Amino acid sequence: MVGVTGTDEKPPTVPATYTDYAEAVENPRFTDWLRECAEPSWTDATEHRFTRELRADELADAAFRRYLVQDYAFLETLVGAFGHAVGDAPTMAAKSRLADFLGTLTDDENDYFERSFDALGVLESTYRDPDLTPTTAAFRDLLLRATGQGGYTETLAVLVPAEWVYLTWATAEDSDDDRPERFYLAEWVDLHAVPAFAEFVGWLRAELDREGAAASERRQDELAELFCRTVELEVAFFDAAYDAADETSGGSAANTGGVDSW
Repeated sequence: MVGVTGTDEKPPTVPATYTDYAEAVENPRFTDWLRECAEPSWTDATEHRFTRELRADELADAAFRRYLVQDYAFLETLVGAFGHAVGDAPTMAAKSRLADFLGTLTDDENDYFERSFDALGVLESTYRDPDLTPTTAAFRDLLLRATGQGGYTETLAVLVPAEWVYLTWATAEDSDDDRPERFYLAEWVDLHAVPAFAEFVGWLRAELDREGAAASERRQDELAELFCRTVELEVAFFDAAYDAADETSGGSAANTGGVDSW
């Protein structure tokens, strides 16, 4: 199997298998191993220039506008992935928890997007039918493959990093106490920093911890590829906000290839 970055090697300081990792650390968690496998992309995503400028109210409207249009295009696929997870979840309690979050995505977040587009002067025709960047297309393809060709655990391997990255940058210790003045920046931070979101991400992690630890070594490696690929695409997604040429030229500062390898 070809790795998500063109190699099957993990960072040299990370044990190659979860079994080795669990023997080497106290209180091992499968998601902690995945996060370490995802370095340096994890740090690149959670400490990205985009998120730092967003929290500091220094992000240019043009960059946030490009980002938000692409993120809204991605939202439909994300909702579908959570819908898959609801269907595949092993218990009614898990189905209910996931369904509750689906309500947040389709209600609270959708309302936020529409108000923000209005404030940023984005035409409805633009955000309803945008030209996808290669990064957005690759991200959507990864989600569709994880949900269509995998099961509950594979879906979690993409959903967990997609949500956990946002929780991490939105609650970073070095973030200023002052909220951005522009509501569309402030509310975007708030949506990913509230206790309810933190609790949900913690629950998602616990689900993947349980499912991943019980998986075979081969499947664990496949889950690590999905997790790492998701984090790489998060970095590319933030990069693309600064690169207007990415919308038409088919390129981005970060690698967007290799989705077909999974």
